[in-house]
Amino acid sequence: MLSFRMQRGQAGGSVVLLLLLGGYVVCDTESSDYSDAEVLPDSYPSAPAEPLPEFLLEPEDAFIVKNRPVQLRCRASPATQIYFKCNGEWVNQNDHITRESLDQVTGLVVREVDILVSRTQVEELFGLEDYWCQCVAWSSAGTTKSIRAYVRIAYLRKNFEQEPLGREVRLEQEVLLQCRPPEGMPAAEVDWLKNEDTIDPSQDSNFLITIDNDLIIKQARLSDTANYTCLARNVVAKRRSSTATVIVYVSGGWSSWTEWSECNTKCGRGWQRRTRSCTNPAPLNGGAFCEGPPFQRVTCTTLCPVDGGWTEWAKWSACSTECTHWRSRECLAPAPRNGGKHCSGSMMESKNCTEGLCARTLAPDMGVAVYAGLVGALLLCVILVLCVGILACRRRCSHFHGDITDSSSALTAAFHPGNYKPPRQDNPHPLHPSAPPDLTATAGAFRSPLFSLQQGVNDSHKIPMTTSPLLDPLPSLKIKVYNSSTLSSLEIPADMCSADGEILSLKSVGTGGRERQFHSHTLSRDPGLSTSATLGHLGGRLTIPSTGVSLLVPPGTIPQGKFYEMYLIISKWEKTTLPSEGSQTVLSPAVSCGPSALLLNRPVVLTLPHCAQLDTPTPDWTLTLKTQTHQGAWEEVLTVGEESLSSPCYLQLEEECCHVLMEQLGTYGLVGQSCPPQPACKRLQLALFAPRAPCLSLDYSLRIYCIHDTPHALKEVLDLERSLGGVLLEDTKPLLFKDSYHNLRLSIHDIPHTHWRSKLLAKYQEIPFYHIWSGSQRPLHCTFSLERSSLVVSQLSCKLCVRQVEGEGQIFQLHTDIQETLPPHSPHPSAGSCLPTSQIGPYAFRLPESIRQKICTSLDAPSARGCDWRLLARSLGFDRYLNYFATKPSPTGVLLDLWEACHQGDADLVSLATALEEMGKSEVLVVMTTDGDC
Repeated sequence: MLSFRMQRGQAGGSVVLLLLLGGYVVCDTESSDYSDAEVLPDSYPSAPAEPLPEFLLEPEDAFIVKNRPVQLRCRASPATQIYFKCNGEWVNQNDHITRESLDQVTGLVVREVDILVSRTQVEELFGLEDYWCQCVAWSSAGTTKSIRAYVRIAYLRKNFEQEPLGREVRLEQEVLLQCRPPEGMPAAEVDWLKNEDTIDPSQDSNFLITIDNDLIIKQARLSDTANYTCLARNVVAKRRSSTATVIVYVSGGWSSWTEWSECNTKCGRGWQRRTRSCTNPAPLNGGAFCEGPPFQRVTCTTLCPVDGGWTEWAKWSACSTECTHWRSRECLAPAPRNGGKHCSGSMMESKNCTEGLCARTLAPDMGVAVYAGLVGALLLCVILVLCVGILACRRRCSHFHGDITDSSSALTAAFHPGNYKPPRQDNPHPLHPSAPPDLTATAGAFRSPLFSLQQGVNDSHKIPMTTSPLLDPLPSLKIKVYNSSTLSSLEIPADMCSADGEILSLKSVGTGGRERQFHSHTLSRDPGLSTSATLGHLGGRLTIPSTGVSLLVPPGTIPQGKFYEMYLIISKWEKTTLPSEGSQTVLSPAVSCGPSALLLNRPVVLTLPHCAQLDTPTPDWTLTLKTQTHQGAWEEVLTVGEESLSSPCYLQLEEECCHVLMEQLGTYGLVGQSCPPQPACKRLQLALFAPRAPCLSLDYSLRIYCIHDTPHALKEVLDLERSLGGVLLEDTKPLLFKDSYHNLRLSIHDIPHTHWRSKLLAKYQEIPFYHIWSGSQRPLHCTFSLERSSLVVSQLSCKLCVRQVEGEGQIFQLHTDIQETLPPHSPHPSAGSCLPTSQIGPYAFRLPESIRQKICTSLDAPSARGCDWRLLARSLGFDRYLNYFATKPSPTGVLLDLWEACHQGDADLVSLATALEEMGKSEVLVVMTTDGDC
């Protein structure tokens, strides 16, 4: 800063102007009268002269990103003071941050100054010139100014001025993809992505990025068929253009001609041909087929074959010493030629020439040898026949002495009657695993018949269960049946799921009614996508019909005496963020179960349907379970195959669904990504819809939906089309969609052009690969708009093809009358469509509590032979990560809960009984029922 001070002199009114500059005082006197002033000396002593300040660091241009201020810095030597001047005005001294040091080499003072420039300062500047700042440095020799540094606000617009467009090009053709990035400050830098990988022209010389940010493919190769994206970025943000699909096609080329075939006639005039194939190269990616005929034909003439003929017999020869004479003939009348047949028959003939008077006799010793050989051969044949007969007889008798396999009962109380035959250890031919159970085996007699409790209370028919050696020593048993007016452990048969709705909707009554409102109104619930029930210590099961989503709450999960209003909700896709990121794909619906703050005594089991194809021999999926936080972000819970002791969940995978054991309720979803080197496949289903008849307009549209192969996804589309007035024309068709970056192509063919025309100008429609794989847009569909020639036309026949480029596909053969009212088409019903939305109490489970306790008591304790809960887990296929179960108070109880969830829609108790039988745990197959047990 500059400081001025005026001082009036005492002599003659002289004025002394003191200029304080950098700590030095420069005096200038002015007076109109010098008579009374003292005479000034000719010179003053002075310090050594300093050079002008020299800037070691000058301020640089900067950009303000969002609201973060920028720092400007300059450094000069020698400098007694440094100040910033911005837009012609001095910056306040308090806004400077000054640091001073001494140069060890020159001994001069080095001064460094920083200031901060905020977004508000820049925005307050009016005018055409940008906001600028510069440094001014002082020394005893004078001042020096730095260069100007401009401060601008950084930004990047959202829309590209020009986006790349997809193309179909022939092999080795040059391709130009243009891109003009959005306007920005500073100007955006452009990168090109090929299938999400950055293109580096230094690594692949076939690519060239011009100064105008255009991408040039010098010679298109088959490997250049891909999705190309223009990526613009600066210090503020990144922007992606729409994806441009480049398809490199190959037109077909003829192979070389084959050799001429043989003449098609063996005699006279005919023709012969040669062929070529359109395989050099074969047409690819929609390339043109070869022009010209695939074969050529020319005439030919073949000499007719002449079959040979015998000449007349020659005269008989003279009689030889062996009493025979002979005669001959030749194949020369005519001789065979041109491939003709040779003469058949013998060339020579002989006979006795003495009319039997010169007969030859055998020697005596030779006759004996001949007869002995004949007798020996006859005896050998008789012996072989006897041996074969004995073997056949033994084999026939063996069928009446086979092993008798015992047919043991599955379980008592709630076990369904059914026979199963575990293979015996001494039987070398065990039953085939796919063979159906033997239902014709007769049951042996035993003391005190045992009856199944599956029948209704008023049902007088009692079905005795089959016996096994395990049941022989049983004493007389008492069976106690409770009527329907009390809360019992009877199971509700499958045929009662529609008739006894009042029983299925029964809720337990207790004193905890004041706690039922806990978390009951926190989420909006769609009746078709949610369910709720009041559950207590006895547990229960929540099921959303026709979606495959359910929640199993085992007994003892909720503390004794407590009741909670528990809910299960499928989140709508438009109201939630997706759990996938990067190359991940959504495989299941996002499901919320709660209350989320509920403390559980044991894990619950959440069942989610998924669309991952899992029947490949090698693992090609990396599956991850995610949960949504209260802030809406998704966090990874566990990755299948990478579990550890800190994993809070266990995930059991099946072909069409997964079961999650967890102790923290919340929102969950399953995602996955391909596991190199094999690309993964998603199971999709295709649904064809049309307007509901009768159609009163000339226009007619066909809509094909491409959705996940899950019950929930199909239910969502059916509800949507029902609101739009659409009807499902055919059963849905499955489609495997591979992670290959290829789009889904849809086309319509064989339209009767005499009465119909298509409004679609292109040959086909495509759904981009990323839209399907990410699952970000639901539901995806394409519409084919048709127009009929008149209102009289009602018949429509056509073919709709849906396939992934270079992948699998499906064809819809459509034959319909658009004026005929079709009955509502029901797609494949889910197995659990008859199950109620909620089941409360013991009848929600396949296993009664008494049997469960018996199994847990027998298997929870570790066994030296390994015949404990670990062997049960291996038998049931739940042994992927045994440490999860080992950390629970009752590992067997958690295994049985998981088994209950896996067998929700069936009564496959035989599998559990077979597993226990193979383990040698015969004592747990039967539970003695007393007066106090159910």
